[in-house]
Amino acid sequence: MDEDFRKLLDEAKKYAQKRVLSEYAYCGHVTCALMSEKGNIYSGININSKCALGNCAEQAAILDMLKHGESEIKKIVSYSVKGCIYSPCGKCRELIRMLNRNNLKTKVMVAEDRCCTIKELLPEIFERRDCKNENE
Repeated sequence: MDEDFRKLLDEAKKYAQKRVLSEYAYCGHVTCALMSEKGNIYSGININSKCALGNCAEQAAILDMLKHGESEIKKIVSYSVKGCIYSPCGKCRELIRMLNRNNLKTKVMVAEDRCCTIKELLPEIFERRDCKNENE
């Protein structure tokens, strides 16, 4: 594991604590830390509810980054209170890709000993130019 991913994993672990907010919602079960292309670190936690409302930790970290005017992600890691590194869900993979064309090169830690790129996690990427009629 390189030094950047060690920093990101340590940052994510700081916030990994499941908290019950009410009888309907909890947060902090999954955390995320990302490094922007400029080297800044942003983090976020998930929120879940009993009626499927909520957000992923990756989305929260991305929003933290966006509010600081950045959109290019160099590296990202998600961590669970179960002590596991998680790969971003499909929705988060697509969001990362759509934010900035360069994010196809974003390095994602999927296990302590394995990383891959967003492009590798999205082998069949949909592009608008794939449509015969863009109005469809």
